[in-house]
Order: sequence, then C-alpha cells, then structure tokens
Amino acid sequence: MEDFWNNRYKEKDFAYGKNPNVYFKNTIDKLSLEGTLLLPAEGEGRNAVYAAKKGLNVVAFDISEEGKNKAMELANSEHVDIDYEVGELKQLYLKKNSFDALALIYAHFPANEKEKLHKDLAELIKPNGYLILEGFSFNNLELREKNPKVGGPANREMLYSKQEITDTFTDFEIIELEEALIELNEGSFHNGLASVIRFTGKKKA
Repeated sequence: MEDFWNNRYKEKDFAYGKNPNVYFKNTIDKLSLEGTLLLPAEGEGRNAVYAAKKGLNVVAFDISEEGKNKAMELANSEHVDIDYEVGELKQLYLKKNSFDALALIYAHFPANEKEKLHKDLAELIKPNGYLILEGFSFNNLELREKNPKVGGPANREMLYSKQEITDTFTDFEIIELEEALIELNEGSFHNGLASVIRFTGKKKA
C-alpha cells in the first residue's frame, strides 16, 4: 500500500485538494476544539494544516513519505507547524488518553485490521475528547460503479456502516451519526455523488 499512496501523492497537484474536508472543518469549528488533535492516514495534510491554523496542536501520520512531503510543503506555505510521522500506528509511540480529539477522514483500513485499529485509536483520546469520522459507506459501491471518479475502496469490507460505528466505538456518546448522500469535490479523486457515514462522538469520562 505504501507504493500505491506514494505514487498518488508524488504528483505536483494535491490529490484531494488543499482545502479541508467539509465535514471535518464544520465539526471542529462547531465544537470550538482546543488542544491536541491526532490525524491518522492524513495524506497530503489538508486537514492538519486547517486545524493548525485554528490553533490546534496537530499530530498526523501516514504510511506515505510522499504524503508527508506534500503536507510539510502545504504547512510551510500556510506558515503553520504540524508534527507529521511516517509509519503505521503500531510503529509510533503514542500514549493512551493523550489527545483532545482524533479525526478519521476517509481513513479506510483492511478488513482484518480495521476493528482493532479503530479500538486502538479510540484509546488515544482523552476522556471527554472527541472522535470525528467521515468515510464511504457500503452504499457507495453502487455509486462508485456508476462514477469511478467518486473514489473510495472497491472492497465492501473496508467501508463503513452506522451499525459498525455503534458496535466499535462503544465508549463514546453519539453526538452525530448519519449516512448521507453528498456531492464530493475534493481534488482529482473525490468527485461526484457519494454515500458517506458521518460520526462525531464524545468519549465517556
């Protein structure tokens, strides 16, 4: 997978654009988040840079070195600092209960790793901290067949459902959980009508 993402991110243009994901932006603005934010699978840094501009202390990671290069380029151009690591979660030294918020934005993991990764990531959030998630739903497969430009995994088991969210993130109070049809306009690889799961949860004390 490293080769896939390095090839996608090594191009001059930003694969998913430079603007933050709309749900991510609207949610952190609405919650008036402060403190530390963790962004796994952050790619080229569009969400990390926006959060840093809002005053959050941002830690991001991804398996792609090219993604980091683009993220640091964007951060420098916007005059903000982000802490960006390259590697998988198991290779990083992140402490439990250490982040005020964590956001998974189109972070799709292999089916055999997904549940454990989600639970391990949830443990990194402080009590009363927030989890923000937007990802493609099961129903996106049909839309992807009609319009490949909408993007997302072709493997159903890598996608999200509302039931999976409630079953996995049991330590979180649900602030928002919905499946929505949205019009994506994010760079070259997220374009068109998409079916997504949107979740905001607050970790129980």
